[in-house]
Order: sequence, then C-alpha cells, then structure tokens
Amino acid sequence: MNIIRSAPPARLRAIVMAAVLAIAGLLASASQTTPARAMTIHASGGPKPTIVLEHGAWADASSWSGEIQRLQAHGYTVYAPPDPLRGLANDSATLADFLKTISGPIVLVGHSYGGMVITNAATGNPNVKALVYIDGFIPARGDTAFGLTGARPGSCLGSPNAFTAVPYPGFAQCFANGLPASQAAVLAATQRPIAFSAGSAPSGVPAWKTIPSWSLIGTADHVIPPAEQMFMSNRAHAHITKVNAGHLSLISKPCAVTRIILAAARATG
Repeated sequence: MNIIRSAPPARLRAIVMAAVLAIAGLLASASQTTPARAMTIHASGGPKPTIVLEHGAWADASSWSGEIQRLQAHGYTVYAPPDPLRGLANDSATLADFLKTISGPIVLVGHSYGGMVITNAATGNPNVKALVYIDGFIPARGDTAFGLTGARPGSCLGSPNAFTAVPYPGFAQCFANGLPASQAAVLAATQRPIAFSAGSAPSGVPAWKTIPSWSLIGTADHVIPPAEQMFMSNRAHAHITKVNAGHLSLISKPCAVTRIILAAARATG
C-alpha cells in the first residue's frame, strides 16, 4: 500500500522559494519587453498613428517606397494598400473598409487621384486624425477630377488624345517630368490605367471639413496645375508647403514628402 507522506517543512520552504524565483524571473523578462512596446508611443504620450498611403492613377503602391523606408525608420507602422482605380465610389469604399481594420489614430495620405479617394474614404471615420495631400486633388462635394484639372490652364490631361490609348500617352513629359528618362521609362512600363468613370464621378461629403489637412504642391506639376492645387488647399484650410518638383514629388522628393507626413503625424498627439 502506498502511503502519501507530508513533505518536511524545510523542503516546503525550498519549493516555495523556487516558485517565487521563477515568478520573479518571468516578471523580469516581461519588463525587458516594455521598451519595444514603447516604440509605438507618440512623443506626446499617446499612441503613434498608423500611416496609410494611397497612390493615384497610372501608378501603384511602389511609388511610396522612399517614404515607407523613412517612416518605418522613425518607428511608424505604414501601409500602402492598392487602389483599384475602378471608380471613385468603389475605390473609396475599398479604402474605407481597409481603414476600419486599423485601431488607433490614422494619418491618411493621398497622391494625385488618391486625394479624391482619401477625401471620401475618411468621412465619418473618427480614427483618421490628419489628411495629407501630395500633389493631390482636394475636392469639395460635387467636384470631379476632370473638372478640377480643367478649372485652370496648364494640365496635360486636357489634351485631345489624353484618353485615347493605354498606356497613358506622353507619360514621361506629362506625368513624370523632372525624373531621369530611364526612371520615367520604368514607371511608364509599369503604369496602371484608371477607369474613365473615376475622373468623371462627383465627390461626396469631404472629410477635410472636419479633419485637419496638409498639402504639398509641386510647382512644376503638369497634371494638376499648381494654381488649382493652391485653390483647393486654401479652401480646405490646409497647411501648405511648396516644392520644386513635378507631379511625382513622392518619387523625386521623398525627403520633402516624408517631412510633411511626419508633421501631420506629430500634430495628431
């Protein structure tokens, strides 16, 4: 017959001491992970916002490569979801659904047509704390992308053959001016065309009515006339910065673009 004997007091004390030391070790290990979690904390004490980058027409998310590297180096979580380019309502709904998967504050950035998309996708989302427009459309309700580009002279989109062929005709001179010819050729080969309806669809209630905005204007932009960008930026009461660049300042001037995004991100705290 097996007999269960009580452990001597000395042995019990040893067991208790071992358990205490094990728990202390776990707590010490947990404390060592705190600095890693603290990387997500904003300088003001709140959480760092997530940065979401929306590309425009005749482009893809790789346009943001320079900004993504720099923002990640500053400790930000960055996403650059693909823009379907199938129509303003569809594109905005796609982005709006993506934004709903993110908890915490968001800085939403749009380039060119991406400005139309973020203006509509952010409406009603309380997590979006800042809008940043990079050579972008900043539409009011009822505005269309085509209407805004044609409101003032200077846009190459107004040429008679602008939408007669895919890929986009005159890409290097119109869309990628200011970039080296070899780089413009690569971009032209990888361009993604936009549905015609995306440029003609009217914009909805603009998110910039309730969300602070920033605007970077390329003074050599051949797609959206700088004068029209200035008008839209002033109408939205945006913080405005000018840069000597063409329409693709996000590629030619990634440091300048990143600085604007960081300014918006820091202002969210």
